[in-house]
Amino acid sequence: MTTHKWQFSARFRRHAFGWRSDTPIQRIKEALAEIKAVARKEPVLAAEGAVTLLEKLSPALEQVDSSSGALGTAVNRAIDTLVPIIAKADVDPRVRQRWLERLWQALQDDDIPYIESLGEHWGELCVTPELAMVWVDEFLPLVEHVWSSRSTGHGFFKGTSACLASLYAAGRHDQLLALLERAPFKWWHDRQWGVKALAAMGKKAEAVRYAEQSRGLNDPGWLIAEACEAILLSSGLAEDAYRRYAIEANQGTTNLATFRAIAKKYPNTPPEQILRDLVASTPGAEGKWFAAAKDAGLFNVAIDLATTSPTDPRTLARAARDFAESQPEFAVAAGLASLRWISLGHGYDITGADVLDAYSGVMQAASKAGVDAHQIKTRIRDLLASTPTGNQLMKAVLAHHLTT
Repeated sequence: MTTHKWQFSARFRRHAFGWRSDTPIQRIKEALAEIKAVARKEPVLAAEGAVTLLEKLSPALEQVDSSSGALGTAVNRAIDTLVPIIAKADVDPRVRQRWLERLWQALQDDDIPYIESLGEHWGELCVTPELAMVWVDEFLPLVEHVWSSRSTGHGFFKGTSACLASLYAAGRHDQLLALLERAPFKWWHDRQWGVKALAAMGKKAEAVRYAEQSRGLNDPGWLIAEACEAILLSSGLAEDAYRRYAIEANQGTTNLATFRAIAKKYPNTPPEQILRDLVASTPGAEGKWFAAAKDAGLFNVAIDLATTSPTDPRTLARAARDFAESQPEFAVAAGLASLRWISLGHGYDITGADVLDAYSGVMQAASKAGVDAHQIKTRIRDLLASTPTGNQLMKAVLAHHLTT
């Protein structure tokens, strides 16, 4: 390794940041960019830089307000980026052992904590089964002690995850499962390693049962479902995986993201079937799947959903505008549905501009579809007469348009 002065090093002094999280998040991004740039030409040097950054993160961030979760997310993403850089570096086992010793010290000094998830990557960081066993010998006696019935503590040891990960990486699957039987609590955080061990042993059905038995009040059900789904898919049991776990395991930040994730993972399942199953999973909220149906090209289904339960008027108006040329009949129905939900009082902070957007989308689409403009205006007037909730705004905005 050549001598190298890392730019990020001076920026991550102990207590380098105040309470605001925006600056440290930006500094983390800059540090990762610097390390990744070096990794393209000098992977070993980049790995050294990755270890250095992980050492510095927690002390530098101690005074930052992390209550929003944004900083914790940034640190976890940094760990996910840095671990492969360290693992892929081609170095002598003695060098890697020194890196691991430094990282273990950083974990012990991680008081907030910020880098605790690093322990879950310990087997990957060890690279070889032989080095993993060295760390099993380091961690195992302490894990056995805190999980002992004679222990006076609360079963907590900072190296527990690293120990379980090392046992798995060393191929000591039976020993790992036996150790987990001694755990004082059935936490998925620990028991995920038992699932991985059983799957690696070829006992996939048993692995799924083991995962299901890990469910509890505070356990992340979607992570358990994700693990079970992956096992069934790897066994060629796609239909079973879809039926039992697809919806729970693939929840996205939006309904559209959820639909896309499932459709990508199960290409042999018809999109309409996926959509119907998703709609059935959220009774009373059918309209929230409108965008997913539209994205899949299921335009008739999309309109059925938009008329069944409240749907965001802006989403409907945008659909009317975007599809006025290619799917004018769908666009007319979407625009009218937008106006209907506005008239019923739905939509957040609806303004006159939103009303006009929906109206113009309807009229443009009606022109393309060959529908008489007077017919559309009559339908809108009937709508205003039958649903008085949001009519004052709509009447004021559309008064001139509906009389011409």
